[in-house]
Amino acid sequence: MPRRLPPLNALKAFEAAARHESFTRAAEELCVTQGAVSHQVKALEAELGLKLFNRERQRLAITEAGRAYLVVVRDAFDRISAGTERLLQRQSGGVLTVSTSPNFAAKWLVHRLGRFAEVHPEVDLRVSASLQHIDFAREDIDLAIRHSDGNEAGLHVSRLCAEELFPVCSPKLLQGRGPLRKPSDLNQAKLLHVNSRQDWNRWLDFAGVENVDLSRGPVLNQASMAIDAAVDAQGVALARTALAAWDLIGGRLGLSLRRGDAGALRVLDRVPEGGGEAAEDRGVQSVAAGRSGRGRAATQAP
Repeated sequence: MPRRLPPLNALKAFEAAARHESFTRAAEELCVTQGAVSHQVKALEAELGLKLFNRERQRLAITEAGRAYLVVVRDAFDRISAGTERLLQRQSGGVLTVSTSPNFAAKWLVHRLGRFAEVHPEVDLRVSASLQHIDFAREDIDLAIRHSDGNEAGLHVSRLCAEELFPVCSPKLLQGRGPLRKPSDLNQAKLLHVNSRQDWNRWLDFAGVENVDLSRGPVLNQASMAIDAAVDAQGVALARTALAAWDLIGGRLGLSLRRGDAGALRVLDRVPEGGGEAAEDRGVQSVAAGRSGRGRAATQAP
């Protein structure tokens, strides 16, 4: 069904007149005559069958219908303006803006930025750490890394990696007296919690461990804080693969207990109109993989 759209010039005249509450100032902004603005607004009112303004002596008053329509028109103009600006920036600046969670940015992405810069010196990379849902239509974001099942309508989705959930701790706690060697050893350990003391329940059920005192250990509100506390031998943390990998590889964390599935990380970017090049085709894989060439990108599970 074809869209029913009033003429663009009529919408521009209405929006400017409503914003200024004056046909004269709207005409000055649009570089036309006051009569032209009045004519465009009257034509729009005739097409809609609604009165958008009340013409009072020395004053232009917007009606309730006009006020409601102004919200819609202004939002549409803002989206067109933002989309045009993003398009022009991409064509001229080579800017690539990536949104991801603060934890993933701190524990995984930042360690790979140097290698990405070496391979792609022409890209002006911007990283935005946020837990907020991304509205690609409104925000200046090229791609987002989030936990996801991959079913994101209207977005191009690439899998970055599968994730497992497992206990990690300092190598010091894996040695000496009372080492952590099997799940039941957690009965004697201090646990590091994220957001809630119930965060360990799912993994303990998976491992078949009972009678673990969940009241032990602090509650932190970021997974990266729990991992850093584990590195410092303050207790045992539950960590996802991507967040713990750098410290495991560097020997700052040890792993000795069984793992559980934790979903997958995925890279999300908008589907280009007309089937054009998606953001990943501009080197996104290298951001995800930290290496040159066309690696496989991915998303993050909740």
